[in-house]
Amino acid sequence: MDKRTLGSSGLEVSEIGFGCMGLNWGYGPAAQREDAIRLIRAAFERGVTFFDTAEAYGPGTNEELVGEALQPFRDRVVIATKFGFRDGHVDSGLDSRPGRIREVANESLKRLRTDRIDLFYQHRVDPNVPIEDVASTLKDLIREGKVKHFGLSEASAATIRRAHAVQPVAAVQSEYSLWWREPEETVLPTLAELGIGFVPFSPLGKGFLTGAIDESTTFDKTDFRNTVPRFTPEARKANHALVGLLQQLAARKQATPAQIALAWLLSREPWIVPIPGTTKLHRLEENIGAASVRLTGEDLRSIEAALGGITVQGARYSPDRQQLVSR
Repeated sequence: MDKRTLGSSGLEVSEIGFGCMGLNWGYGPAAQREDAIRLIRAAFERGVTFFDTAEAYGPGTNEELVGEALQPFRDRVVIATKFGFRDGHVDSGLDSRPGRIREVANESLKRLRTDRIDLFYQHRVDPNVPIEDVASTLKDLIREGKVKHFGLSEASAATIRRAHAVQPVAAVQSEYSLWWREPEETVLPTLAELGIGFVPFSPLGKGFLTGAIDESTTFDKTDFRNTVPRFTPEARKANHALVGLLQQLAARKQATPAQIALAWLLSREPWIVPIPGTTKLHRLEENIGAASVRLTGEDLRSIEAALGGITVQGARYSPDRQQLVSR
């Protein structure tokens, strides 16, 4: 697989990464540990060198899983993890106080079985802690060698600028896909100006853009999509028009809808690196195969024209998860 560099940071990664969250958190029952480790290693064997995790996934257990899986080839991969939730629990509120950031860094290093974190994201912007204090703490951790690069997740353009002025931001991670394009408004232009890489999470619309989900699909009771307005049966039925567009183009390109969705992201900018996740080997291979799909100018124009007639229904987070949106 080809490599990409995240902005001007010099951080080189595979052009498609692996979002490890769903292996044991968020999308229903966890995969068997041995199966998850085998899948992570299969990704590496197929050219993936960029793996994404977080303290909050588990909490902590996802990092432990990733650390064990990648230990045999630690020096040949880039590991990204995150801080920012109180006690590591998404539902407990935000906490990016400098002391807490240091505590998470030390705990993550142990769980990941490593001596440095390649990319350390603030998971969500904490309105109670000035972003300059967060950036300054990361500057110190980088100086100490515990962290290599500083990242932000779901941050606004204004926040990115303030942080970058204190400590250069290597990458910003936000939701971005054919059914959530808000980053194009102000974030992507800011990243282009400042030389910062972009890492889209949920690049397949939390699975919806694969075409495997329709209004009759049921989710496990532990799957967070049960609480997402965009995943009500009514919204899924209304949003199927977008999947139909992908299916049509996929048929012409001898690809799958998921591959078209990922290829579209790769076509946007050379410093964009999506991180799809999966628990299945055949889906992993399908996602990696997107790197070989080439969309022509005509393909891209037809996508834009078709999208102009589609309005995606449903909010991406429930009201009680407003802490998960950009600040």
